[in-house]
Amino acid sequence: MNDPTPPAVDEHRAAELRERLAQQLEDGGHLRSPAWRAAVETVPRHECVRTFFRRSQGPRGTLWTPVVPTQENASTWLEEAYADTTLVTQLDGGTHPADVAEPVHGDPTSSSTLPSLVVRMLEDLDPRDGDRVLEVGTGTGYSTALMCERLGSKHVTSIEFDPAAAGRARAAISAAGYEPTLVNDDGLLGYAKNAPYDRLIATCSVRTIPATWLEQVRPGGTIVTTVSGWLYGSGLVRLTVGEDRTAEGRFLPGTVSFMIARPQAAPPLTGASDLLAQAAEERPTQVGPEILSDWTPQFVAQLAVPAAQYLGMATDGGPMADHLIDLPSQSFASLVPDGKDGYLVRQGGPLRLWDAVEDAIDTWKAAGTPPQTEFGLTVTPQRQRVWLGSPEGPGWDLPT
Repeated sequence: MNDPTPPAVDEHRAAELRERLAQQLEDGGHLRSPAWRAAVETVPRHECVRTFFRRSQGPRGTLWTPVVPTQENASTWLEEAYADTTLVTQLDGGTHPADVAEPVHGDPTSSSTLPSLVVRMLEDLDPRDGDRVLEVGTGTGYSTALMCERLGSKHVTSIEFDPAAAGRARAAISAAGYEPTLVNDDGLLGYAKNAPYDRLIATCSVRTIPATWLEQVRPGGTIVTTVSGWLYGSGLVRLTVGEDRTAEGRFLPGTVSFMIARPQAAPPLTGASDLLAQAAEERPTQVGPEILSDWTPQFVAQLAVPAAQYLGMATDGGPMADHLIDLPSQSFASLVPDGKDGYLVRQGGPLRLWDAVEDAIDTWKAAGTPPQTEFGLTVTPQRQRVWLGSPEGPGWDLPT
């Protein structure tokens, strides 16, 4: 295992790198106010990313090389800490860079989001002096520290689901000189003890807006969060909270994605092969699987089939196929090339998943294929509905 004890940091160089980063973010249009620029120039991001994984491609797929600062690599490590990039800090729900000595395979489960996105979301949140903010997803603690610098520690509450990540963030935030309220719990439950809040920001994505958030943010307050799902379609939305646990707002520009909140993560695709072997109806498709990798169409498809997951695999010795699998309803749709530059779809189970996807794509196309900024979300205690154009326009319910 690696020795997690870092060498001394060149504080003068770190300050230069923070100033350079702030200028880069301002030039890119992400930093739009002097107050947030001052925070970026002050908060030591390196305290939050003392170790991280560097991504590379190997012959057997993605590899993650642990980066732990030493006397030999201290300068390079510090440069990377202040680069406008996402730094992965955990794999597979528990592997930390200090736990391994060689490159490893794995799936990222915690990271320090690229600073340009962090500050852009903070600008979109737009807290004012004296506002009380709840952050869902402390992560490495960098965004938490920025809010503490901007608003004062006593106005910031941050909650983290993962105990190991919460512990590392607490140490980093303390080392940076801040003392917010830090909670290790399920962020979907919020933190009632410090409510009401003026603003809530989530650095994880959710399939549906938790009722507790609407209870803990005051009427007139703001929620900024990413709405995502099991097909990985994502959209950043800014909601204004109304009376009686309601909220409404539009999706913001840009391609923003976060790891989904762990309590809302997709279930394992147990039994998928048996499900795909069941009887099915076959027909030509109107659209092919390419929509599942195109930002807005992917988002629209997910709205149409919110319980579906994607799986690419061959069945019964046949060609590779693209599958949508809805485990709760035991429904599936499988797309295979028809040999004529098109696709055939096989659909089984009680739901016709690809029919629903094509209907949603047709609705989006009929509106002129607008960007996500033409979509909005209305939340009431009875339903959560994403709409196109206006609240009275066509729409789709989020899962309950």
